[in-house]
Amino acid sequence: MFLTNNVTLPALTVAELYRNRWQVELFFKRIKQHLRIKSFLGTSENAVKSQIWIAVSVYILVAIIKKRLGIPASLYTILQILGLTVFERMPLNQVLIAGVHNHEDDPYCNQLNLCE
Repeated sequence: MFLTNNVTLPALTVAELYRNRWQVELFFKRIKQHLRIKSFLGTSENAVKSQIWIAVSVYILVAIIKKRLGIPASLYTILQILGLTVFERMPLNQVLIAGVHNHEDDPYCNQLNLCE
């Protein structure tokens, strides 16, 4: 059942509008999850488009780096490492390879030691 205040539209048209709106919601959900956009800084159409294109560009560049350097880590892990080491003055391949190997060697690297 769909609620609307427009009683002149046929029921199928209202259902189609809801379906299209849901597709837009899913699109922005995927963008926020995969492109690391937590919130949009601008509300104009141009601002939102610019932020999406920048996020897509960064995602593609990181995917290219991952492939060229042969890094087995996920894109999410690589983005995390780059986010933490953005001001480090090291070559990119050293930062990524060191960051990936540190986490892969120790499966409990994010666990606190309570007994020491």
